[in-house]
Formats: sequence, structure tokens, C-alpha cells
Amino acid sequence: MSAACLERSVTMTRSIHRDSGDKRPIARDLHPLEVGNYRIGTPAIEAFYDLVKSCINHKITGALIYGPSRIGKTRAIEYLRLAMAQSFAKVTTYHVQAEHKPKHAEGPFFTSLLEAVGCPDPDKGSNPSKRLKLIDRIKDACARNGSGVVAMFFDEAQRYGENEYEWLRDVHDHLDRINIRLFTFLIGQEELHAVKTAFQQAHKTQIVARLMVEELRFHGLRDPADTATCLDSYDTTCFPRGTDWSFTRFFIPNAVRSGYRLAHDAQLLWNAFEEVHNKNGLPGELEIPMESFARAVEIMLKGCWDADAKHERPDQSRWVAAVKACGYVQARLAVRKEMAVAAGRALEIA
Repeated sequence: MSAACLERSVTMTRSIHRDSGDKRPIARDLHPLEVGNYRIGTPAIEAFYDLVKSCINHKITGALIYGPSRIGKTRAIEYLRLAMAQSFAKVTTYHVQAEHKPKHAEGPFFTSLLEAVGCPDPDKGSNPSKRLKLIDRIKDACARNGSGVVAMFFDEAQRYGENEYEWLRDVHDHLDRINIRLFTFLIGQEELHAVKTAFQQAHKTQIVARLMVEELRFHGLRDPADTATCLDSYDTTCFPRGTDWSFTRFFIPNAVRSGYRLAHDAQLLWNAFEEVHNKNGLPGELEIPMESFARAVEIMLKGCWDADAKHERPDQSRWVAAVKACGYVQARLAVRKEMAVAAGRALEIA
């Protein structure tokens, strides 16, 4: 997957340039890891991107991507849009945030779409005028990009009901009539898959055939190999671009000079997560969320800043401490509570 740099966001990719200097090229507080504006490609994101490319190339207009809460789906959308800006430069992309609404009303739905396409006054106007504004904004963006292809990523799509999907189908059909092909990628929690199943059982083929043809389960890091792949991104991504100052080297230059790489510690990091997972009785097999993984790496690298000056290298104890401090257990317990509440709602509906 190609990297992209947009509004100070850094998508991690290898650099082949070399810089012989030993002085760090920028101040620490300006580094993306300190600012928190970088994105890491993962095996799950690669699978997501492969799905997007397949849908566009084969003209499959809809797919759903589902997975546990806080596993990294929202960051994946940001990463993919940056990557698509390079690989599919003429494709217009949007990120729509589905909001929880007690009543599934048409006005708020189209307001959220207008916000996503950059309309300065998304709340203004009647529902029909909002629809027309949406179509016009998309049409203008396609004209500027030189292509009649649009990809919309709908985050937290499990919040939508049948009405929203019908309105979205109407938008799809309207754009199709003016030769604009809309690809919809519905991203949400596990219950999103159940929504598709319910539509199939109710013979709502007009929705499934346009918006939910393909499907993909989005996952976290599932084994030491996944962990090594992501750690390698820190070892091989350089910032500023054109230098050989990898993320790892910037924080622990002496360790890197002596041959150390974060990827070498993939098993140690995996073991540390596995230990806290099992010790706290968390259900299911270990699947590390991207947020927890990145926070653990950041804690470890920042914590080694002074130690590296004393030529102390990262070790097992530092990884264990970083994992305990990264919030993984708290996040998983919160997800378990959310799943219990969702299950209760499902029983009430049944």
C-alpha cells in the first residue's frame, strides 16, 4: 500500500534515503509519534484495501466491514483514504459518521451526508433540497477530480435502520442516472452483519444488492507475525521524509545503532498482551486492538528516551509495563459491557 502525507498526517512506509548525521533532525515535540498524527498499515487494513480495490475494479457497488468495537476500524478508514488519494487519485472519497438518532428521520441523515461532503450549511433547507445539494456537491467534486467514481465510507453503520439504507439507495440510483458510480463501504460493529442477514431473510434485495454485496470481518493483531509486521513499520518508516531517521531510531538511536529493531521483540510484546488477557479472564482468543498496540509502542519508545542515552536497550520488563499502562484491559472490559447491552437490546427486539 502506498503512503500518503496529508495535513501533517503520516502514513507509514519505508524510506530508501540515507542521512549520515547523528543529530536528530527535528525537535521531539514535533515528531508524529509525539503529536499522534501517524497511521500504521496492518494485515487487517491490507485486507480492507484489497476489498476496496476489488469492488472498484469489478464494479461491485457495496460492501460491509464489521468487527469488535475499538479494534481500529475508524483509523483504517483514515488510512485508506490517504492511500486512495495516491493509488486512486481520481476517485472522490468521503468519510460519513453515522450518528445515534432515537428517530430515524430523513433530515438528520442527509445533514450528516452533507457534512461529509463539505457543505458549509448542512442543516439548511428542506429534505428535498438537502438531497439536491448532496447530489450537486458530489457531481462538482467528480468533475474536479476527472472521474465519475465515488467511494463513501460509513462509520458505525450498525446505527442505521432500514430507512437510512433506503435513502442511501435512492442517492445511489440518482447518481447512477447521471453517470456517477457510488461505492458504499459500510463499517460497523458485529451486529452490522446481522443487519445484512435480516435484510436477506426479509427479501430486501434492493438494499443488499446495492449496498451489501461483499463482506469482510475486520480484526486486530491475531498472532506474533501480525505484531512483527506492525512493529516493522516503526523500524522502516522515516520522518522527516528523505532522511534515515526511522521512528525507532528517533527515540532510541543508540539501540538502533547496535542492531536493535522493534520487530525483534514481536514475541515479547505478544506475550505481554497474552499475559494480561489471560490474567484478567478476558473472553475469547487474544486479538490486539490497533489503539492498544500503538499506545503500548508509544509508551515504550517514549519511556526509553533517557534510558537509551545510557545505552540501555528495551527489554521484556519495559514491554510488560507498557502493555499494563496502555489501557487494553479497560478497553476490553468496556467492550464486553457494550456487547452485553447490545445483546439485551436484541432480546427485547426479538
